[in-house]
Amino acid sequence: MFDPEQLLDQVLGASAGGGLPAFGEQIKGRLDSMSGSGGFTSGAAIGGVLGLLLGNKSVRNMGGGLLGYGGAAAIGALAMRAYQAYKSGQDAAPMSVRQIENLPTAALPHAAPATDGTPFELVLIKAMVAAAKADGHIDADEQRRLFSEVERLGLDSEAKAYLFDLLTQPVDLASIAACVTTPEQGAELYLASRLAIDPDQPAERAHLDTLATMLKLPDPLRTHLDNQVSGA
Repeated sequence: MFDPEQLLDQVLGASAGGGLPAFGEQIKGRLDSMSGSGGFTSGAAIGGVLGLLLGNKSVRNMGGGLLGYGGAAAIGALAMRAYQAYKSGQDAAPMSVRQIENLPTAALPHAAPATDGTPFELVLIKAMVAAAKADGHIDADEQRRLFSEVERLGLDSEAKAYLFDLLTQPVDLASIAACVTTPEQGAELYLASRLAIDPDQPAERAHLDTLATMLKLPDPLRTHLDNQVSGA
């Protein structure tokens, strides 16, 4: 079985697998030497598999930064920060790379399994692919191009097969939402989907609205999560 967290990192386009701790000092130095979104973008391998799905939208929605460097750890930390801000009734403070790398992995929402016992990282990947497909732009020709590009990413055979299946299967948003076991996981699932959405497009906005309803997300929490994506 492939490593679900490593695959999530590759989907997000993180510049190294397995989260931040193994290369935290190097990342901090690079971040400290950069300023503005242009610096983050040039320094991070942004987009990953999600970038292949979204094209230029990956640059607009992800912009490198914490997600480009932190991958799975960053998406979990941002969702948790938004949830905590919602519970306390305060605005979510920005997060630094240092804060993310100091978070124990067990504290992140995706550390707990999904309702069916599978790794929650796989649910997040499903959610992002489903969101990327919400506008219907991935036709047969696009699928062939994506398959060709995924072949170049150096994934093992199981990981490639998993992604190929997701690209060809119909979207079942209800089954994705049903995998959530905690409110924090619901926040992380919405955040992952929001990364792959251009909310200015009606079909994609409808996808987000439907997911938020299925997850029973309060409007203030949803606002916190949307703001985390904007600031990531």
